[in-house]
Amino acid sequence: MTQSRVLLCKVSELPPGEMKRVDIEGHDPMVLCNADGVFHLLDDECTHAIASLSEGDLEEHQLYCPLHGGSFDIRTGKATGLPCKQAIRTFPVDIHDDGVWFTKP
Repeated sequence: MTQSRVLLCKVSELPPGEMKRVDIEGHDPMVLCNADGVFHLLDDECTHAIASLSEGDLEEHQLYCPLHGGSFDIRTGKATGLPCKQAIRTFPVDIHDDGVWFTKP
C-alpha cells in the first residue's frame, strides 16, 4: 500500500491560536490547530452532536464545540468538558519546508 503526503498549509498561513478545517479526499473533515507553534490535527466533528469543531473556539490546548460548549484537549483528543464524553481522533503531522504535512495511510 502506498502512502502519500498532503500539504495542509504553510506554517505562516496559520498563526498561533488559530485553526482551520481541512478536507482531504478519502477522509472525514479534520481541523488543524496551531497551539503556540505546535500543530495538531483532529477529527472536525464533535462526538456529542453533529457540529464542526473548526467553527468553535481554540483556547490554549482546549477546542470548544460551537454547539453545546463541550471541549477536547487537542494534544490527545480526550473529551475534557461536558456534554462531550467520547474522545476525537488525532492524526500526526510533519513540519517540513515551511509546510504542515499529513501522510495519508
